[in-house]
Amino acid sequence: MLKTPSFWDQKNVFAAMLIPVSWIWRLGIFLRQKMATASIVSLPVICVGNISVGGTGKTPLTSSLCQLLRTKGYNPAVLTRGYGGSEKGPLIVDASLHGTDDVGDEPLMLALNELVIVSRDRLKGAYFIQRSTEADIIIMDDGMQNPWLEKDIVIGVFDGSAGCGNGWILPAGPLRQSFSSGIAQLSLAVINGEDETGLTDRLADNVQVVTGSLVPDPDSAADIKGKRFLAFAGIGRPSRFFKTVAGCGADLVQTHAFADHHPYSDADLTRLHLDAVQNGAELVTTLKDWMRLPPEWRDRVNVLQVSMSFEAEAEQLIMNMVDDIVEIKRS
Repeated sequence: MLKTPSFWDQKNVFAAMLIPVSWIWRLGIFLRQKMATASIVSLPVICVGNISVGGTGKTPLTSSLCQLLRTKGYNPAVLTRGYGGSEKGPLIVDASLHGTDDVGDEPLMLALNELVIVSRDRLKGAYFIQRSTEADIIIMDDGMQNPWLEKDIVIGVFDGSAGCGNGWILPAGPLRQSFSSGIAQLSLAVINGEDETGLTDRLADNVQVVTGSLVPDPDSAADIKGKRFLAFAGIGRPSRFFKTVAGCGADLVQTHAFADHHPYSDADLTRLHLDAVQNGAELVTTLKDWMRLPPEWRDRVNVLQVSMSFEAEAEQLIMNMVDDIVEIKRS
């Protein structure tokens, strides 16, 4: 696993040197799209994805969307590829039976509260949900660039502090596809946090835009307030988590950023523990990271959980879109 390269944030000489490789990536995307035929399933499919790689808040949004749908009487199921896991599926994730090596950290985290199906083949996974569960809506976690399953609603998530970086395609920049082609797919854009890059102005002419924010769980926030912590995280943008910890009133004495999905070894955790002890501090991390810890370490690490929050108007906008699609599918 690699950390997000700093040169993705700006157009510089090093990034420009990788543009020829980006052309190869772009050609691969084009050919993949041309060769695929999207299949339609009977259940509504809502895709929560992103145009760029790195942490945008996609998984918290997926969780919050599931909770919102349940309050409105729907029964959602999350369909995910299971990045980082060995299981090909389709299978229902059981947090009491599966580990991150089996299904990946994000599916395991979502499965604590949601019905989650892992399937490398998303179309097979969708058919499995229709045939083998009581779900009436499929939430496709990631998969904007997957051309084989027709999506009824596509919600793109953007990090407000990073936007789309330098705007170039992998590996010269963070984009999985061109900005214009990605925006053309979207039904709705969600900007996570304050828009610091002017992204709203670039999106507003083409797609509806709402703002969401990652808010800490009140109970776990209260648990860390006023205490000394060494915070560590292996997510897309660890700095956002460290800022959240400090914002809860914790005394943050040290931070350690790892690559996204970093598999923590006993040596990693022993070093972190010793650093914390030397600073008279405790360890704290994200729920996603905590899921990847060896069981014997979990009792020694605090967790700060977060969720995606919206204003009532944004929730109503999302539900109007869902209700319209459900009515069309049912008719």
